[in-house]
Amino acid sequence: MVLDRWISAGNTRPNSRYSDDVWSMGPLIDNPGDSIHKINLRRCPASLRSELRLLVWILINGELRPTYVQERGFQNRGRDGVTNMRDNILQWLKFARWLDRQEVSRLSDCTVEHWKAYAAKRTSGCSRDHAQTILRWLSDLWAFDQLSLSPCGITQPPWESEGIDDYLPAATGEAGGENKTEPLDPTVIGPLLTWSIRLVEDFSDDILAAWAERRRMHARVKATPSTRGGLAAVKNYLQPLLDSGALLPATVSRKHGITLAHHYVAAVTGASWNQVHDFSTRRGLRALVARRPGPSPMQVPVTGRIEGRPWREFMDYEETPILVRHLATAAAIVILYLTGMRPQEAQSLRSGCCPDPEPSEDGSMPRHLIRAHHYKNVRDSDGHHVSAGEERAVPWVAITPVVNAIRVLERLVPKGELLFSSTHHDIVGQRKHHGALKRASLGRRVENLVSWINQEATAQGLPAQAVPEDPHGNLGLSRLRRTLAWHIARRPGGLVALAIQYGHMRTALDARTSTGYGSRERRGFHGELDVETALAAAQTAARLRDGRREDLRSRRSAGSHRSRLDPRLRRRPDHPEGRRQVPRTRRPRPLRQSGRVPHLRLQARHRPVRPEPRGDGTQPVRLPARLRQRGPHRQPRAGGTRAR
Repeated sequence: MVLDRWISAGNTRPNSRYSDDVWSMGPLIDNPGDSIHKINLRRCPASLRSELRLLVWILINGELRPTYVQERGFQNRGRDGVTNMRDNILQWLKFARWLDRQEVSRLSDCTVEHWKAYAAKRTSGCSRDHAQTILRWLSDLWAFDQLSLSPCGITQPPWESEGIDDYLPAATGEAGGENKTEPLDPTVIGPLLTWSIRLVEDFSDDILAAWAERRRMHARVKATPSTRGGLAAVKNYLQPLLDSGALLPATVSRKHGITLAHHYVAAVTGASWNQVHDFSTRRGLRALVARRPGPSPMQVPVTGRIEGRPWREFMDYEETPILVRHLATAAAIVILYLTGMRPQEAQSLRSGCCPDPEPSEDGSMPRHLIRAHHYKNVRDSDGHHVSAGEERAVPWVAITPVVNAIRVLERLVPKGELLFSSTHHDIVGQRKHHGALKRASLGRRVENLVSWINQEATAQGLPAQAVPEDPHGNLGLSRLRRTLAWHIARRPGGLVALAIQYGHMRTALDARTSTGYGSRERRGFHGELDVETALAAAQTAARLRDGRREDLRSRRSAGSHRSRLDPRLRRRPDHPEGRRQVPRTRRPRPLRQSGRVPHLRLQARHRPVRPEPRGDGTQPVRLPARLRQRGPHRQPRAGGTRAR
């Protein structure tokens, strides 16, 4: 279904056939963090399916005409990325289902009135930018039909000839393109980062040692056959616990709920799993274990400490997979937050991406650098999106907590594997998934980690270190990047500084060197930081301005009418009451000789008189007398005229 020219050399995912009703976009996807999108053509009405199938194939394998792309603006491309393709096709399928309800059985029967009615329906309640995107996706249905050897003859959407503005919602006045991602609340990111670093640096050795022991015990159970001695060992282990009323080693099954920990009992006794299961079934232990659930301790030393005391009495066989999952999630938070990289960049990190540096000639140790791929706006020489991305020209700088987090993840995956490999981070099932953990899965794991942190804080007697609910909802991964910029720009010494030293980070960020945080390009992390710094400065200036206005109002006296209208008038204390003095007006600064139009504030202040235009359509440039007397400043163009 996908032509060979669009499939990269290393992509081995199966290609769909044209006649299939479900098309896989896998051959076009090389980003390990992306899901494998599929197009279900069965969602298209049968009467329109044949025509739409051809148009979808042309969209996937074709390119729009350069003249058409040029008319639509510089942000449009002849060929979109996979995600935009999918969104475009989904809009086409929705339009096809709407046409079917209007009893339209062929695309050529779609009239201008149909386009207008559907456009009004789809853009209702949308923002202006999103409505424009939808209408352009619908226009692509007509544009790609023009590329077909046997076009369907669908009518051109009216906004292509009449202009799109009349079909869009009214502008709200909000600035387009603004990043509206909310940073995490300081009371949230502080304890979350503290516990994440604690898991990585204090508890990781215990968790990984327990994970290795659990895997060894599990492998031994799978290799153990059923013997008479094994059945006797199971009875000798469980019978005393049953007779004494002690707690029984339990686990939680998705299907059966709380039940006996069969693998643990088999590993401890040296019996097979079937023998433990048969003994449990004959004795009816399921209901008994549900009433008396107990731990499954392993012979693993506990070295981690919290507040000067061991954080666990023992490492539990059944709890270990949960701890490994939380450890990996904590490492992800440390990497994302303390570098500022985007989630898709972290998802593509591989074991060995942050090697230990070699000492310099003077004996000093250079900083650790992270070699990562970035994917946003990566295009080839033809302007096509490159799904595989490209390696950053400037690597990320890794401070010590980030290096420790990477080392922990490298102990969980094989050499050269993705640090967040879906297969190796499927701790229990060990199912073979594509690529890295997906963004939605990582988001759910962060929420689960927060729940575990709050339970652990209560159990350890540290309720002040619990993570409260964020006022803006779930803790999305993209909010970590925005939060880092927010704290560096606004609160370098706030609550987050309790978890990590920010002085080093600000120094590296301000340096803007090749070893600094983020790339030299404006689209890197410095763009986020500069936006937050500018917003902080603007808000501070606004507060100062408002405070000055309030101060001026409070100092005004109920004097003359002119003093109420002109706030520059001030009563001097050394003058008799009623006498006022106008402060000296500042002289205007000379205009720059940059060839640009004079500053708008200066124009508004001096209000130059605009003369009547001449007959040839031009008008002279006339500056105020005071400005003409002061120099040097910008002179009028040759001839003293400019086009109106």
